[in-house]
Amino acid sequence: MASCSGVNKAKDIFIKPTAREKYEKEFAKDPAVLSEWKIASEKALFDSIAVSLPYSEAGNFSASTSEVYTYNISLNPGERLRVDVNMDSLNSLVFLDLYQQEIDSVISYKHLRSADFGETKIQHEAEQPGIYKLLVQPEIGASSGFQLKLSKEPVYTFPVAEKGNTAVQSFWGAARDGGRRSHEGIDIFAPRGTPVLAATEGRISSTGNKGLGGKQVWLRDSKRGNSLYYAHLDSIIARPGMRVAPGDTLGLVGNTGNAKTTPPHLHFGVYKGFRGAQDPLPYVYESPAPENLTQKINAEYLLATGTANLRKGPSTKAEVAWQVKSNDTLNFLGETQDWYHARLEDENFFIHKSLANPL
Repeated sequence: MASCSGVNKAKDIFIKPTAREKYEKEFAKDPAVLSEWKIASEKALFDSIAVSLPYSEAGNFSASTSEVYTYNISLNPGERLRVDVNMDSLNSLVFLDLYQQEIDSVISYKHLRSADFGETKIQHEAEQPGIYKLLVQPEIGASSGFQLKLSKEPVYTFPVAEKGNTAVQSFWGAARDGGRRSHEGIDIFAPRGTPVLAATEGRISSTGNKGLGGKQVWLRDSKRGNSLYYAHLDSIIARPGMRVAPGDTLGLVGNTGNAKTTPPHLHFGVYKGFRGAQDPLPYVYESPAPENLTQKINAEYLLATGTANLRKGPSTKAEVAWQVKSNDTLNFLGETQDWYHARLEDENFFIHKSLANPL
């Protein structure tokens, strides 16, 4: 027995327990309570609302229930998800887990990462396009107001000085040469001579003046295995083999190559190994920040005021999954802009605020 104990202690030193594993040890003498908490998180994997980013929600974690907040989020390569939970109680714990949806013969979820014990933030850079699932679960008996913020940001900085989203005027997939090929990048319009910038740390793999791209620079992002393509430059400043940091000037905006008849612009492309050309827009597009919300009601239940659709997202375009009638009650979870986040029969929904009142 002494030997086994020594082995387990040694294992704990080299294998860091997850936040959930660390927390579960506290309930070794109360397995029934812990089991209910664990079952709630397992069920939550198959009940999610879908939200678009940025997203904010304010509500209450209630000691009388064991709610798990679950959200489906679409992400593309080049986007980094940020999750931030702020609670009124500094002593309450919350557990954040991120999964990726996998579809074979059935839908399943692959665990990607968890927040560390005591942490209320998590971030993740998407490597594949798809649906990602976030689970937010307060500790057993938690009682605290909260604000949840979900946002995304590009992994690269914008590649043209003093320009942003609105300067992109030609997008991925647009027809070229009468439909004989499609656009494998984005075009960012700016005055001739505007500095073209390194969007990430890396090494200049090549430069040249040839083909459709005219004066061009290739930047290798070894961290992600991407090659960044800068074309139609008026002049080239970078040299092959140079190490560069984000914001370093690689060249100047122009219209060389097959862009002679167009206004000056940068053709920006992203290529990833055997996958080839990628849509560069998610890599550089700056999304707005999530709103700051404060909870407007202090309730545990909502009362339907008439026949109302319960939707799987905070939008009139979201799927209608249920209908309730006047005087039906819903468990209140939170609120976001014009919608209440509620639960009915172990499923999460949204109901428009005009169709429900707090009890």
